[in-house]
Amino acid sequence: MTKRIPVTGAVLLRDGLILAAQRGPDKALPGYWEFPGGKIEPNESPEESLARELAEELLCEATIGQHITTTAYEYSFGIVELSTFWCELNKGEPQLTEHSEIRWVEPEALTDLHWAPADIPTVELIQERFL
Repeated sequence: MTKRIPVTGAVLLRDGLILAAQRGPDKALPGYWEFPGGKIEPNESPEESLARELAEELLCEATIGQHITTTAYEYSFGIVELSTFWCELNKGEPQLTEHSEIRWVEPEALTDLHWAPADIPTVELIQERFL
């Protein structure tokens, strides 16, 4: 049976721009872009997981808002079940700790990045909303 991996992703919005994060060279899917977040731990809600992951990975605090979508994508290492949420930055400027790069991107330019397949449906929904 294929391993299911529940994860979260933050769509951080600031001044009309969306935060994108590039996966590091030592991670699965190196070089792909993603919405920052991570694995949901046992007994943790998706929202709790996302707040924790943003604090750990980007050293910032955010309010977790409305759920955008949940998608599933089968990779060679398992099925990633990604739940994305609108988020608002509260404290701290996102910093690199695990990613190769982070950048604020205009919604229409999101498709210029090479996204991890599980994140693509969220990219499409963002563009539907803003374009």
